Amino acid sequence: MSKTLEQSAVEGTATIERLQSVAAQFARQTPERQLRTSLDRQDFDALAEAGFLKVGVPVEKGGLWRGLPNSIRLYADMVRTIAHGDPSVALVATMHPGVLIFWLAPESAPEPYDAAWQEQRAWCFQSALEGHWWGTMTSEPGSGGDIMKTKATATPTVGSEGYVITGSKHFGSGSGITSYMITTAVSSVDQAPGLYFMDQRHMPWDGSKGLTLAREWDGIGMAATQSHAFELKNVKATRAAWDGCVAEGMAEAGQVNFCLFTSVIVGIVESAFAYAESKLAPRIDELKSFEETEWVNATNEYWTIQQLYSSMISAIEEERNGLISAMRGKMVIAELAERFITRLGRIIGGSSFSRTAPINQWGQDVRALGFLRPPWGLAYDQLFEVSKPQ
Repeated sequence: MSKTLEQSAVEGTATIERLQSVAAQFARQTPERQLRTSLDRQDFDALAEAGFLKVGVPVEKGGLWRGLPNSIRLYADMVRTIAHGDPSVALVATMHPGVLIFWLAPESAPEPYDAAWQEQRAWCFQSALEGHWWGTMTSEPGSGGDIMKTKATATPTVGSEGYVITGSKHFGSGSGITSYMITTAVSSVDQAPGLYFMDQRHMPWDGSKGLTLAREWDGIGMAATQSHAFELKNVKATRAAWDGCVAEGMAEAGQVNFCLFTSVIVGIVESAFAYAESKLAPRIDELKSFEETEWVNATNEYWTIQQLYSSMISAIEEERNGLISAMRGKMVIAELAERFITRLGRIIGGSSFSRTAPINQWGQDVRALGFLRPPWGLAYDQLFEVSKPQ
C-alpha cells in the first residue's frame, strides 16, 4: 500500500470517529428529530466538517475513494454511523457518493473524450472539496425506478456547450441542501438518454428560472428528506463529458447505492435494538412467555441482518458477484428489518405507538427504504433475470 493510501486509511478512521460524535449529538435529539418534515443545513455542515464530503473524491485528489473494493466498508460504516443519529440525514448523505460514483468509477474515457472527461472529473471532485453536496433528481412518474426510462428532453443551447432540460421529476431527495443534482434526459440531438447535472445553488422553486415545485415531500417514512417533486422547463444543465460513463459506472453505482441504502437500514435496526434492550432490561424477570418468545425471534432476526450485511460488504470487497449480492442483501434486509421492528413494538407494548417513542417511526423509515433504490418491482424483475431456471 502506498503512503497515500495509508494516509487515506488513517483519515478514514478519523472521519468515522468525528461522525460518531456528530451522530451521538443527533441521537440525543431523536424525539424532536422524528417530528421533523424538513432538513436543517447545520446538520450537513457538521457532516462536511467531519470530512464526509471527501467520499466523493479519489484519494489522489485529496479524498477517501480508493476504488470500490477498498472503500465500500468505510463508506458503509460512515452511513450506518450517521443513521444512528438521524436516518433522514443519512439517506440524503448517501446520495453524494452514489451520484459522484459516475465520475469516480470510470477513471478514463476513450478518445476523443478523455481530455474533456478528465477536466470534468477534476471539476466535480473540486466542488466536493469546496463543500458542495451532490444529489439526484432522476426518478420520473411512470418510470418504475429505471433512470434510463426518461421522457425528459435535453436541448442544446444556442451558442454554448450547455443544455436546457424540460420534464417531470420526483424524489429529489435533499432538495434545498444539495448544490448539484444529476438527472437523465433524452437529447433532441441524438435521442439517447444521457446523464446531466444541474446547478441548484440559489435556484428558486417558483418557475422563474424554469424549476417549479410541483409537490412537497410528505412521506410518513423518511419524512425529513425533502424528496420533493418538480417540473422542469428549460432548466440549465451540463451534460456528462462522456456518455459512456453511465454504462461504465452503472455496476459500481448499483453496488454503492444498494450497500449504502442498506447501511441506513442497519443503522436504524441497531438503534432500535439498543432502545428495546433499554426498555426490557428493567423488567426482564417479569416478561411473559409471549414476550420471551418474541425477543428470541427478534434477536435471531437481528443476528441474521448483521450476517447478511457483513456478507454483502465482503462480496463487494472480494469482487464476488458484488452487484447481485448487494441487491439481494438490500431486499432481504429491508424485509427482515420491517418485521424485526414490528416485533420489537409488540414486545414493548402500546407505548411504542407514542410520538415520543422512536420505534414506530423507525418502522416507517425502514419500510420507506424498502421501496427505494430500486423499487420492489424493478428489483424483483432484475433478480428474476439472473436467477430464473435455465
